[in-house]
Amino acid sequence: MKDERTPKELAALPDEALIEAVQRQTFRYFWDGADAASGLALDRRTLVAATGEDLADERVAIGGTGFGIMGLIVAVERGWVSRDAALERLGRMRDALLRARRYHGTFPHFMDGASGETIPMSPKDDAGDLVETSFLCMGLLCARQYFNDDTAMARRLRADFDMLWHEVEWDWFTQGGRDVLYWHWSPNHGWAMNHEVHGWNECLITYFMAAAAPRHAIDPRVYHRGFASGPDFLNGRSYHGIELPLGPPNGGPLFFAHYSFCGLDPHGLKDRYADYWSLNTRHVQVNRAHCVANPRGFAGYGESCWGLTASDDPDGYLAHDPNNDNGTISPTAALASLPYAPAEVMRVLRHFLDVHGTRVWRDYGFIDAFCESRGWFADTFLAIDQGPIVVMMENHRTGLLWKLFMSAPEVQAGLRRLDFSSPHLGASAS
Repeated sequence: MKDERTPKELAALPDEALIEAVQRQTFRYFWDGADAASGLALDRRTLVAATGEDLADERVAIGGTGFGIMGLIVAVERGWVSRDAALERLGRMRDALLRARRYHGTFPHFMDGASGETIPMSPKDDAGDLVETSFLCMGLLCARQYFNDDTAMARRLRADFDMLWHEVEWDWFTQGGRDVLYWHWSPNHGWAMNHEVHGWNECLITYFMAAAAPRHAIDPRVYHRGFASGPDFLNGRSYHGIELPLGPPNGGPLFFAHYSFCGLDPHGLKDRYADYWSLNTRHVQVNRAHCVANPRGFAGYGESCWGLTASDDPDGYLAHDPNNDNGTISPTAALASLPYAPAEVMRVLRHFLDVHGTRVWRDYGFIDAFCESRGWFADTFLAIDQGPIVVMMENHRTGLLWKLFMSAPEVQAGLRRLDFSSPHLGASAS
């Protein structure tokens, strides 16, 4: 499956062929680079340029697995893997998820793929992670909608995915009926992390899944009083001449426009707070305009090289954005923004290949990040960064994951419960 063409050969391809090549190579992270025991997505892999070593992190990432399942659907639709092979892989993944330790139905951020035991992310973050679980459930619903074969294997997969999704106790994460969701709960530490989930950020999908759940759903007021609150929800200010309805100053990292919208189709998606297509498009424009203006004079920034989001960087890991910019460009930031700014993103994509070549383009697609000012290029690939590249590029091309997710009856019910309008609701839209 590895593409043997040089970066310059790829850069010379027509748009559609180039996008397909990038999607397919990036998908290798979730197919060839998956956890050997379970088939679930590893949090990260490291390809050491100097030695050619491929080092696997032992931790399975639950949110990254959700994106990987969505990528697997793309792979079947595009013919990169057979439907039977995908069903076999999904069966292994399902078995691992069923043996995983869950906490009021939620999964931890990290787990061991073979044993199903939790791997703590930090001393108190050692159990249920509601946000990562919501990313996984988004992928499970897409797979349930796509693998609609009338076979014993497919029927069992659908039933098991439904069970995993139905058993998430979203309402438990209101701490007994408060008007906000909490990110973490632990049998060892209870609610000690006390992380209230307020917007605007990547957690729209978390509140949405919580409101759409057939069992254990939250009341809509939790969305309106919890997520739609806090200092970084309403904005209304302009940056580089672009007004942002919601979000922190200058919009925040670009994954805000990606993670929830791998499944939620932002086209025509509106509620009392925003038009989400307009919001996300403006967020991308602000992020790009900041890099073009380049107020701190970082090397490489410009119309052909932009995109700030959470990723590795020379000093560790950081949620990069215009207000938190250290010169690190994360390829996923622009590439997963393809639906919002096609011409601008294609320019960046060709630039990465033409100018940086094999420093950025490797066996699992583009490396996680690079910082020209410090001559630093990552050796790492992260599931939560690779997944949205495959998925959002496909959504730009065909709307595949958007159509699947928005077709789910629970999703339709959730849209209505939260008073969203969407073309996917047809004549009955609010």
